[in-house]
Amino acid sequence: MDTRNKILSLDDALSCAWPGLVIVAGGFDVLRASLVRELAAIRERTGARTLVAVVLPLETEILPRRARAELAAALRVIDYVVIADDAELERLASCLKPLETVHLESADRCRARQLREDVHRRAL
Repeated sequence: MDTRNKILSLDDALSCAWPGLVIVAGGFDVLRASLVRELAAIRERTGARTLVAVVLPLETEILPRRARAELAAALRVIDYVVIADDAELERLASCLKPLETVHLESADRCRARQLREDVHRRAL
């Protein structure tokens, strides 16, 4: 299966009706095991039937947004991915009425910082 098929346009996402939807917004720039565990815990805690990741723009990205969307789509725990900015995220949440919208931006920044520190430490 080509997981890139899990990436939806904003319009396609807005036209869907998903019962039990949870939106998870973040940068998805650094994929570590801790992120996958966090996503699984979100699904478990909320009882989400559908988990939609919204890939947001980043000031200091490691990968381009499309590449980050493809990586997120490759995760089994994520059902669909939408590339959006903050205003589009608000529109998605307003229209789709998710059970919850989870913001991972802070955790994503922490994961990126940890990766940079690990790489720097190993380079010494």
